[in-house]
Amino acid sequence: MALFKAFSTPTKIFGGLDAEGAATLIAAASDMALVIDDEGAIQDMAFQSEDLARDLDMERAWIGRPWIDTVTVESRPKVQALMRDAAARATPRWRHLNQVSRGGGDVPVLYSAVKVGDESRVVVFGRDLRAVSALQQRLVHAQQSLEQDYSRLRHVETRYRLLFQMSAEPVLVLDGTTAKVTEANQAAHRLLGDAKRVLGRPLPQFFPPDGAERVQALLAAVQAAGRADDIRVRLLAAPEEGAEATADKPGPEVAVSASLFREDSTVLFLVRLGLAASGATVSAASRSRAALLRLVEDAPDGFVVIATDGRIITANAAFLALAQLPSEEQARGETLDRWLGRQGVDLDVLIANLRHRSSVRLFATVLRGEYGATAQVEVSAVSLTSGGQQCYGFAIRDVGARLQEQPAPPARGSVEHLTELIGRVPLKELVRQSTDVIERMCIEAALRMTGDNRASAAEMLGLSRQSFYMKLHRYGIGDLAAENGGSA
Repeated sequence: MALFKAFSTPTKIFGGLDAEGAATLIAAASDMALVIDDEGAIQDMAFQSEDLARDLDMERAWIGRPWIDTVTVESRPKVQALMRDAAARATPRWRHLNQVSRGGGDVPVLYSAVKVGDESRVVVFGRDLRAVSALQQRLVHAQQSLEQDYSRLRHVETRYRLLFQMSAEPVLVLDGTTAKVTEANQAAHRLLGDAKRVLGRPLPQFFPPDGAERVQALLAAVQAAGRADDIRVRLLAAPEEGAEATADKPGPEVAVSASLFREDSTVLFLVRLGLAASGATVSAASRSRAALLRLVEDAPDGFVVIATDGRIITANAAFLALAQLPSEEQARGETLDRWLGRQGVDLDVLIANLRHRSSVRLFATVLRGEYGATAQVEVSAVSLTSGGQQCYGFAIRDVGARLQEQPAPPARGSVEHLTELIGRVPLKELVRQSTDVIERMCIEAALRMTGDNRASAAEMLGLSRQSFYMKLHRYGIGDLAAENGGSA
């Protein structure tokens, strides 16, 4: 006896249905349909999806094969349960099975089995779940991605909280509408009071009336323009526990700066309260800076600061000595390439590199003095900003003495000599000297190959004897003076 709701008048509706019509109806009812005999073997099948049939290799490998052998190991108990329910004519249940594909992977299929008529055959209906499985996989990946994003956000928030609390500078977060303090770090609590006194209170209340107006003006300017200049204002003295701050007890002076940021749809202020440096600290910093300036002024290496157009702003005594100048006034306002390297070349190269990389190290060149003296120098330079204007600082070291202690330079006309000339002489001169080097090397090789027979060497090189002797004389090859004397 069937336990599920069947058609009320099957004879009237399907009475005229022949076997062909029944087969078409069964095939159309699902993505795939199998006819299973009483031994569990597949007798026949129908499918609507060619793609599914190709993946499962249904047409070639399924007919006559036990249905249970076509599924994965974990799905075999479900096949047995479907066949038992069909034999008992129990209410059909849909079960998810994984079929073994031709490539060795799994193909998910939703199956239901029904025993038809009095015969032992069972009709199995299957629905392709690959699209559903793909959607489930995408959902799982999306969930994993969201969890990773949430984890990263939690880590970022933890780092922000740690940095916020460990900052030695008092920092406050204010509500953009009411200017009330919503967050404050430990440094702010040490300056303004405990959390009960600080949180939820408008920032201007921590200042005397005139200071409060300036703070309100600062916040209004930041909200209107996005930025505003810092202000210096004195706080009210932090009260003792249980007492209120009063205007007659001024506190320390602070530099108040504010910036605007958004969190979702809320506008917030980030406010920093920088404590003014004490007189002792300022004095120590001034003394340190003065000592540094004296060190640069008295250093044995030349130091020059130039503007972006190459004109000298200031120079120390060592540079003036190298340039043979009696005073800094004679250098100030002049372009540095008047003394450094090839005019219009080396300084342009240095400035181009500074604009691109911010620093240059050990650039070899020559520094010329006002009275003709020259010095081999190495230049290191850096780009810097002073008073809101960009400028370049040059450290110029005289390396002439060090070069004299090194091994003798390569012979003029050698390949090593030509390599050293790159960047110091024009390309046209380099090409001419390169031609001379190659010509000399060929003549010397020809003389070696002919056993110093000059007539044979000239013939080998395709030169007349006169031209060959002229080149020997030009390059100083052989004892031409002795030969001429002997011939005379």
